[in-house]
Amino acid sequence: MKKFAFALTGAAALTLAACHKENQDVIDNAELNQPSPDQLNELANQAAMDAANAAAAAQAKLQAQEQNAALNLDNPGEAEEQNVSGM
Repeated sequence: MKKFAFALTGAAALTLAACHKENQDVIDNAELNQPSPDQLNELANQAAMDAANAAAAAQAKLQAQEQNAALNLDNPGEAEEQNVSGM
Protein backbone atom coordinates (compact mmCIF):
# COMPACT_ATOMS: atom_id res chain seq x y z
CA MET A 1 0.00 0.00 0.00
CA LYS A 2 2.87 2.37 0.80
CA LYS A 3 4.43 1.68 -2.61
CA PHE A 4 1.15 2.54 -4.31
CA ALA A 5 0.82 5.84 -2.37
CA PHE A 6 4.44 6.72 -3.18
CA ALA A 7 3.94 5.99 -6.87
CA LEU A 8 0.71 7.99 -6.96
CA THR A 9 2.37 10.97 -5.24
CA GLY A 10 5.30 10.83 -7.65
CA ALA A 11 3.01 10.70 -10.67
CA ALA A 12 1.03 13.67 -9.38
CA ALA A 13 4.22 15.65 -8.80
CA LEU A 14 5.48 14.93 -12.31
CA THR A 15 2.13 15.88 -13.80
CA LEU A 16 2.02 19.18 -11.94
CA ALA A 17 5.62 19.96 -12.80
CA ALA A 18 4.88 19.64 -16.51
CA CYS A 19 1.85 21.95 -16.47
CA HIS A 20 3.34 25.47 -16.57
CA LYS A 21 6.81 25.00 -17.89
CA GLU A 22 8.46 28.40 -18.48
CA ASN A 23 5.39 30.53 -19.03
CA GLN A 24 7.24 33.79 -19.67
CA ASP A 25 4.04 35.69 -20.48
CA VAL A 26 2.79 35.25 -16.93
CA ILE A 27 6.11 36.49 -15.56
CA ASP A 28 6.11 39.51 -17.90
CA ASN A 29 2.53 40.41 -16.96
CA ALA A 30 3.34 40.18 -13.28
CA GLU A 31 6.32 42.48 -13.72
CA LEU A 32 4.30 44.98 -15.75
CA ASN A 33 1.57 45.19 -13.14
CA GLN A 34 3.92 46.10 -10.31
CA PRO A 35 3.76 49.73 -9.11
CA SER A 36 6.88 51.84 -9.41
CA PRO A 37 8.83 52.86 -6.29
CA ASP A 38 7.64 56.46 -6.77
CA GLN A 39 4.02 55.31 -6.76
CA LEU A 40 4.62 53.25 -3.63
CA ASN A 41 6.23 56.24 -1.88
CA GLU A 42 3.33 58.48 -2.87
CA LEU A 43 0.80 55.96 -1.54
CA ALA A 44 2.74 55.57 1.71
CA ASN A 45 2.92 59.34 2.17
CA GLN A 46 -0.80 59.69 1.48
CA ALA A 47 -1.59 56.93 4.00
CA ALA A 48 0.59 58.66 6.61
CA MET A 49 -1.15 61.98 5.99
CA ASP A 50 -4.57 60.31 6.23
CA ALA A 51 -3.59 58.70 9.53
CA ALA A 52 -2.31 62.01 10.90
CA ASN A 53 -5.50 63.80 9.84
CA ALA A 54 -7.64 61.10 11.45
CA ALA A 55 -5.65 61.37 14.68
CA ALA A 56 -6.00 65.17 14.68
CA ALA A 57 -9.75 64.90 14.07
CA ALA A 58 -10.10 62.38 16.90
CA GLN A 59 -8.12 64.65 19.23
CA ALA A 60 -10.27 67.67 18.29
CA LYS A 61 -13.45 65.66 18.91
CA LEU A 62 -12.17 64.52 22.30
CA GLN A 63 -11.33 68.09 23.29
CA ALA A 64 -14.77 69.28 22.20
CA GLN A 65 -16.40 66.53 24.26
CA GLU A 66 -14.31 67.48 27.29
CA GLN A 67 -15.26 71.14 26.89
CA ASN A 68 -18.93 70.24 26.59
CA ALA A 69 -18.69 68.07 29.67
CA ALA A 70 -17.12 70.96 31.61
CA LEU A 71 -19.87 73.32 30.45
CA ASN A 72 -22.53 70.84 31.51
CA LEU A 73 -21.03 70.67 35.01
CA ASP A 74 -21.26 74.45 35.36
CA ASN A 75 -24.72 74.77 33.82
CA PRO A 76 -27.22 72.22 35.08
CA GLY A 77 -29.71 70.88 32.60
CA GLU A 78 -33.49 71.37 32.69
CA ALA A 79 -34.05 68.12 34.61
CA GLU A 80 -31.54 69.12 37.29
CA GLU A 81 -33.09 72.56 37.66
CA GLN A 82 -36.53 71.05 38.18
CA ASN A 83 -35.26 68.63 40.85
CA VAL A 84 -36.13 70.54 44.00
CA SER A 85 -37.04 67.62 46.21
CA GLY A 86 -34.23 68.44 48.62
CA MET A 87 -35.55 71.92 49.36
